[in-house]
Amino acid sequence: MKNRSETGLNRREALELLGTGVAASTLAAAPVGAAAAAGKTASEASASAGASWHATVAGRPWRARPVSPLTAPSGSLFDLDVVLRIDQPAQTIAGFGGAFTEKGWQALSALSPARRDAALAALFGADGCNFSRCRTPIGANDISRGWYSYDEVADDFALDHFSVANDTETLIPFIQAAQAHQPALKVWASPWSPPTWMKKGGHYAQAPAWPGQPSNGIRPDQLGKEGTDSFKLEDRYLEAYARYFARYVEEYRKHGIRIDTVMPQNEFNSAQPFPSCTWTPEGLARFVPYLGREMDKLGVNVFFGTLERGNAALFEKVMADPAAAKVIKGIGVQWAGKGALPALREHFPDVELWGSEQECGFGTNDWHYARYSWNTLKRYFEHGASVWTYWNMVMPTGGMSGWGWPQNALVDVDTKAGTFRLTEDYWLMRHIAGSVQTGARFIPAESFLGFTDQIAFRNPDGSVVLVASNPISQPLRVRFAIGQRVLTLNLEPDSLNTVVIPAAQLA
Repeated sequence: MKNRSETGLNRREALELLGTGVAASTLAAAPVGAAAAAGKTASEASASAGASWHATVAGRPWRARPVSPLTAPSGSLFDLDVVLRIDQPAQTIAGFGGAFTEKGWQALSALSPARRDAALAALFGADGCNFSRCRTPIGANDISRGWYSYDEVADDFALDHFSVANDTETLIPFIQAAQAHQPALKVWASPWSPPTWMKKGGHYAQAPAWPGQPSNGIRPDQLGKEGTDSFKLEDRYLEAYARYFARYVEEYRKHGIRIDTVMPQNEFNSAQPFPSCTWTPEGLARFVPYLGREMDKLGVNVFFGTLERGNAALFEKVMADPAAAKVIKGIGVQWAGKGALPALREHFPDVELWGSEQECGFGTNDWHYARYSWNTLKRYFEHGASVWTYWNMVMPTGGMSGWGWPQNALVDVDTKAGTFRLTEDYWLMRHIAGSVQTGARFIPAESFLGFTDQIAFRNPDGSVVLVASNPISQPLRVRFAIGQRVLTLNLEPDSLNTVVIPAAQLA
């Protein structure tokens, strides 16, 4: 399946698109009677019926701008720049969110209760990003306070010593605080490393510390390697590890947190100096049926992931195993995995695809990286993603991972001053997640005139959300066909824009 954003349109398709695409619409102008009653023309009534436009440029976020009246098409092929194909809705959007981390909760804990609540409202509130589907680690990850698992007692196959006590200090209160603002929050989880006694090397890491960082204590004989299985692929270990997942889900439920979906391993190809575990596709195919049996008992979905290599064949090998394929409901993709998006969508069109981790940057929290993030997430949605997950929702100012990587975040907390700021990445996420409802449909946007820097959605309430970028250094006029109407936007230089057209205007 070729993606039109990549292949473009030929001349015949372009003429058909602009000549007949607008007429093939379910949209109409506002009723004339309603306009007359208000003393306005139909177009004027359309303009004042509640459409909104918010624009962001570097350092000046989320400024309201007036929406010009929608107009009728002129009939000229060249009076339109983009057609939003509301007659061809694509994938359903399952939600947006970010990652809960220990260091994130530590940072929030440095704020007064009122400021902490304001930061959480910015992420989860209806007037903020309205996040509804977030990620959390199973045990330690690279943003943890240090290494831990839920059972580090060697050969405890019965899991008699299993405990989530560590998480009651950090991850669990973080999620519970989010739930207070977003009761419908769904959470998915994946491990970075199994308990060390389940690994061949017996160490939480798979590689030595990066230069300039303290030693993580790993020996040469404990190192992992891409393309190998570091997990002990014996039935008793596979069975115990699947029950380890189940115990995790059960313990979190006792705290009022329902884990909706699990993935068996974060970045299974990567041998890292922080908690990690390499697997082969064949090794994961062996484990997934064990995991599926335990998760079925609890009503939890199993996705494959996370895939961080641009090689769809890694997933194809797992799906070639009938027992594993029967379990897998979707796939999480991140980092270099984006290179596999076209092949994944072509070969597995019915497998749900999630963007499982926004790349973490290097702590600059600047407009440049927000621009990069925009292009990344746009790529995912154009290839069928139904979920987008940012990485660190919260970090302290100058925050580093526990193993030495500077991190971007949506909320940057000055722990000494007890204040926080919303970063450029935050406003990027606000532009999309704050307006696109769960259950929305992705709307293809097509142009043969070079206007390709936008994405659009149709919400369950019928409203259309258009997120349009102007990446150039001069103003840009763009004319969008939406059914039988045309929306004209005069976009500021280097700006990101969200326009919401409510169902009342589109009835």
